[in-house]
Amino acid sequence: MPASATSGTTVKEPATGVVARPSGASGAGRPGLGWAVPGLLFFAFFAIVPMLLVVALSFTAWEGLGTPEWTGGANWSRLWNDPVMRQAVWLSVLLTALSWLFQTPVALLLGVWSAGRQRNRAVLSAIFFLPLLASSVALALLWKTLLDPNFGLIADLGPYIGFPDGNLIGDSRGAFAAVVFVASWQFIPFHTLLYQGGARQIPASLYDAALVDGAGTVRQFFSITLPQLRNTIITSSVLMVVGALTFFDTVLILTEGGPGTDTTIVPYLMYRTGFQAFDMGYASAIATILVVIATSVSLLLVRLTGFGAMRSTREGM
Repeated sequence: MPASATSGTTVKEPATGVVARPSGASGAGRPGLGWAVPGLLFFAFFAIVPMLLVVALSFTAWEGLGTPEWTGGANWSRLWNDPVMRQAVWLSVLLTALSWLFQTPVALLLGVWSAGRQRNRAVLSAIFFLPLLASSVALALLWKTLLDPNFGLIADLGPYIGFPDGNLIGDSRGAFAAVVFVASWQFIPFHTLLYQGGARQIPASLYDAALVDGAGTVRQFFSITLPQLRNTIITSSVLMVVGALTFFDTVLILTEGGPGTDTTIVPYLMYRTGFQAFDMGYASAIATILVVIATSVSLLLVRLTGFGAMRSTREGM
């Protein structure tokens, strides 16, 4: 009598050699679609539905209480002609670019260094990662105290960096530079962890072969380390872009969008419009634009870098 397959059990028929798939499996032993249902429901309920509600609110006038009043495209017309919004978009893009330029080389070098076996590496790495353990609000309050022109550290250092009165955050360029520095300084440890993990996966045989060929440390870094960290750099860059475009709390505490509107980036403008001016309809339009920009930039980055192909950096080894 031929063997039979019970529920959830794979049995090979002796006469035909056919393998029966377990129930609930599809393809080459992969779980069925049912396993993805909880995750899809969670994503739909906490991401898709709120975004659709925000898009709907962008066509209304609403103060947060009562019933929203339909206004059609009034908010979008206002958004298109708003000079403050245009400035906020430009500042958000500038913050994203400067944050990437500052964080990437520092995090990359620290990550590669901390992946080695230098003396006291573990202790120094732990110290470098301390900013990652504190909240953004606590760090913003700390830096606001340090940058206070009356009794902060900047009062003594200001004359040496071009601010004789120490009023760094009262100056247009100084305030924006402070936002870029604090935001980058806080998240460098996170990206350092990514590069540290990526560097530790590089086979030591590559460096051994390079030594035999007479390659020095610098040549090894540019010929081996950087190419092997290609996917890590792309992943880190996408996270930096999305994080910078949605950056908010440090601006709120450190500069409050000032002086004037010189540090009013799109997320802060959305907050000020919705929760200070109680113009929820216009704030929803700003939020929709922010989601579109962040998603488009991330997809464009993945597309241009070829990250979607997921080609292994260890091919041919």
